Amino acid sequence: MRRHDLDWLRVIVFGLLIFYHVGMFFVPWGFHIKNDIIYPEIRLPMLFVNQWRLPILFVISGMGTYYALSKRSGGQFAKERIQRLLLPLVVGILLIVPPQVYFERLDKGQFSGGYFEFWPSQAFIGVYPEGNFSWHHLWFLPYLLLFSLVLIPAFLYLRNHPQSWLLKKMTVLASRPFGLFWLIIPLFIWESLLEPFFPSTHALWGDWFNVVNYITLFFFGFLLISVKEVFWKTVLENRRKYLYCGLVGFTLMVGLRQIYEDSTLIHFIEALFKVFNLWAWILALFGYAAAYLNRPSNALTYANESVYPFYILHQTITITLGYYLMHVGWGFWPKFLIMSAGTFGFSWLIYEFAIRRWKLIRPLFGLKVRNPTRIDKRIHA
Repeated sequence: MRRHDLDWLRVIVFGLLIFYHVGMFFVPWGFHIKNDIIYPEIRLPMLFVNQWRLPILFVISGMGTYYALSKRSGGQFAKERIQRLLLPLVVGILLIVPPQVYFERLDKGQFSGGYFEFWPSQAFIGVYPEGNFSWHHLWFLPYLLLFSLVLIPAFLYLRNHPQSWLLKKMTVLASRPFGLFWLIIPLFIWESLLEPFFPSTHALWGDWFNVVNYITLFFFGFLLISVKEVFWKTVLENRRKYLYCGLVGFTLMVGLRQIYEDSTLIHFIEALFKVFNLWAWILALFGYAAAYLNRPSNALTYANESVYPFYILHQTITITLGYYLMHVGWGFWPKFLIMSAGTFGFSWLIYEFAIRRWKLIRPLFGLKVRNPTRIDKRIHA
């Protein structure tokens, strides 16, 4: 049975990603271009979202893999993953990401001239950040493709052996209110022992903390959805407890950073607070989504299909708008609202009129080839 709450969570989290990337234009954290005035005070809400937004996406992706594999062989699944992840990645690298690098080079005085003087002659020389070739925000796609292909044997084994020891153990853990918190043990190990030595690069090779951490979360997603209603019943009934745990975990994590300077001991304590916090929020979000969002709607049907093209397109639009607004003498809120509305608006225009209706274009943005007339009838029925 399709979980509409998972679809809603996926749409909501990717929507938050747009606001998050707009916010990156204003905070002192590293980003491709920056506003002429920095607003450090918005770091706290961004830190709050940042703790769980990527982890929950990989968990949801693992859950989606369970459904995708339920009606396909391993070879069919691999072919489908390559088509829906690798093809949009190549298109993104060739067409969507270069404008982001172009505006960054203009801003830093590393290039002058029109866009078509930059693309394609300069756009693919050298590897970013020293060069111009990059997948930028599309890093999620090669990671997800790698995880999907590498874990096919394990997923097929679990699918074909529902009474395996691992799934029995997962059922026991998922049946207890706090049993699922045992899953933070490997996350704590990665966070405490790998993260200090392998800072995040999103370059895949050498990005060992992110690779190990996210593939673990991806695998957890498959395990959680495999125990079916046992998991959903637990998160539904205990969602308020998980919410309180998340509030406590986030408070402890932020407080620790404010009071103590970094050290080996503080790093281990912070790592524990961090994984406890992110896992509590993930469970809480699943619980509240199960309570209030597990129902179909025409809006969900439309948004669920559009979210992938929006993800591919959005950061290029955000950076383009930011480049032309960065030195305009307005405050935070006018710029933030214009960039947010503009990113959503232009993404929708491109999706609706240049992607969704054209069967030759749809696969380039990860969409299945369907009859547009039938799509319109289903959405507007």
